[in-house]
Amino acid sequence: MSVRHRAGLLVRDAALLAAAAHLAPAGTWPAGPRRALFPALAGRGRRDHVALTFDDGPDPRTTPRFLQVLDELGVRATFFVLGDGVTRFPHTTLEIVRRGHELAVHGWTHSRPWLPTVYRDAHEVARAARAIRLATGAVPRWYRPPYGILTGGRWLAAVRAGLTPVLWSAWGRDWTADATPASVAAAVRRDLRGGATVLLHDTDRAAAMGCWRATLAALPVVVAECRDAGLQVGPLAEHGIRR
Repeated sequence: MSVRHRAGLLVRDAALLAAAAHLAPAGTWPAGPRRALFPALAGRGRRDHVALTFDDGPDPRTTPRFLQVLDELGVRATFFVLGDGVTRFPHTTLEIVRRGHELAVHGWTHSRPWLPTVYRDAHEVARAARAIRLATGAVPRWYRPPYGILTGGRWLAAVRAGLTPVLWSAWGRDWTADATPASVAAAVRRDLRGGATVLLHDTDRAAAMGCWRATLAALPVVVAECRDAGLQVGPLAEHGIRR
């Protein structure tokens, strides 16, 4: 084997190792293994509490509708927002905080990070956190990557920005074109228990057009079922996740 061939193999192997290290943490995406092996990452909290979270906003078309319903229900939640949305819609972002809700980082844009981009990840997560601080004065504590794909680069980016990664333990599957209020409530119900973190969406920005309507209609049902089970509903800040 020539020196050039051996060098090429070493470069290839190094690239494969880098890609493996980058993608390995994304193996926490399946909910079952995550709940069993990484309860904090799954958002496991107090047994008498359910954390209600929304992804992909802010959206001036839809987010205010969710804020209104949450007000009517007397519930506060955590909104994982995208940095570019924060800069485009600062008034909607500020209204989330003004209504008593918690802001968290969802990234700068809603992208899939399959290739190692450690510098870009660090820059964009920090940029999104800074946008939240500038728009509202609030200091975010949590980070959830788009699609729940927590790569090595994004995990490191969160740590550098002083954020704690949190995914979810129950979701409404509310991003699809065939989502209905009943299907969203049923999907949440399957994994709903004390200590759960529920993932919903307050916009269709990265989903099927109009799917947010199903989520909005299902929201009172989800909250009522939590309360009927003796569970409090609130933001991650009150959830008691061990960092």
